[in-house]
Amino acid sequence: MEAAIIFVFIVGYLAITLEHTIKIDKLVPALVMMAICWALVALGIDSFPNWFDSSKHALVDGFGALASADKMHLMEETLLHHLGKTAEILIFLLGAMTIVEIIDYFDGFSTIKNFVKTKNKVKILWIFSFLAFFLSAIIDNLTATIVLISILQKVVKDRNTRLFLAGMIIIAANAGGAWSPIGDVTTTMLWIGKKVSTGHLFVYLFLPSLICMVVPSLIASFLPVFKGNLDIEAQVEEKSKSKYSATMLYIGLSAIVFVPVFKVLTHLPPYIGMMLSLGVVTICAEAFSRSKFSLTSVDAKESDAHAHHSPVHHSLSKIELPSILFFLGILMAVAALESLGILFEFATSLKTTMPMLGTELHHEGVSDLVILLLGVGSAIIDNVPLVAASLGMFSEPMDNEVWHFIAYAAGTGGSMLVIGSAAGVVAMGMEKIDFFWYVKKISWLAALGYLAGAAVFMFTRSLF
Repeated sequence: MEAAIIFVFIVGYLAITLEHTIKIDKLVPALVMMAICWALVALGIDSFPNWFDSSKHALVDGFGALASADKMHLMEETLLHHLGKTAEILIFLLGAMTIVEIIDYFDGFSTIKNFVKTKNKVKILWIFSFLAFFLSAIIDNLTATIVLISILQKVVKDRNTRLFLAGMIIIAANAGGAWSPIGDVTTTMLWIGKKVSTGHLFVYLFLPSLICMVVPSLIASFLPVFKGNLDIEAQVEEKSKSKYSATMLYIGLSAIVFVPVFKVLTHLPPYIGMMLSLGVVTICAEAFSRSKFSLTSVDAKESDAHAHHSPVHHSLSKIELPSILFFLGILMAVAALESLGILFEFATSLKTTMPMLGTELHHEGVSDLVILLLGVGSAIIDNVPLVAASLGMFSEPMDNEVWHFIAYAAGTGGSMLVIGSAAGVVAMGMEKIDFFWYVKKISWLAALGYLAGAAVFMFTRSLF
């Protein structure tokens, strides 16, 4: 039965990887894979020799000798445990997505366009790189990429230059998301899973992530495409959709940044702080939007008008629920493999067969090469299941350098292919970036940045 479960997982994984080829949204194979894996676990519960206790991160003693009823009860408890951990991540993401959509409802991101005041191509390259690096750490790399490419399309008219800039935004956004607990889904998973803390994540990864962004940008500054100035036609200054756009931008970003602070102060799960931040942002949004409503009628139609124009209702309708369902499917499918001890056994074999690179890590000595290859793998297949698998594979304590290296590798490695990260996929759609053009023009820059940042991490981790 274990072989059947692994087969279903591999087939589902391939379907996710080949999403653009088979023309099926990746949430479909993720959900089907999750349901079939757990169904097979339930049907074959009596045949499994091992069961993995996620809360204790160890195999259950004497599982094979337990009665069928006890095994089913243990499976139900494990399923509920994993659902709870997955729900923490999903509710957190829902809150963050809603805040970002509320900011966009008030056209808050138009304020960022004011930072671009030059025609020099190299200066514009660095402005967008740094904006992507720091903005992605606050609102996540996917949203930062969408915002900055939208601005890029209004500022840069030359398509070739814009494509190169879009590629550099992908690299910078993924690098920026790696050192923040709210900057990338995979980093958020590690943070909520109590593998990394906010302070240590910043200390360990800020410099490697910065180098990962700076090295490609520095090399790109000398490329012919960034020589000279942009040919920008005189543009009429666009008026913001709302007089509260800048205010809502600052309130929304501050609310998101407040979440890690709330966790440190209260020791409550991050999604509680995110819900508090969402509540505060919602109150401000509702207060600012009242001026849009007609005061000429006080009948029942007014409530309908409010529901139609409410920034909260509008923002909730814009959330990408397919992404949420995809995370649910893939995380719960990986949980099925973890529960059978398959990932635990795989990790044990990796630790004994893979050679060590550089400074030896503490505890069980997870190979640096394994983690570097995980980063390369995240460029080929989705980094979410890779990190989800690593959570079940390795048992190092919180803030061990292994977890920070995994956060760096999974977060930045996806830049090496345009389909290797959510930021790359959305940029590919917005700018119609050709896969092979990206491989030829951008991938080598991303790879150099990835390796340079990894080298810096290996050097600096011994200092902390």
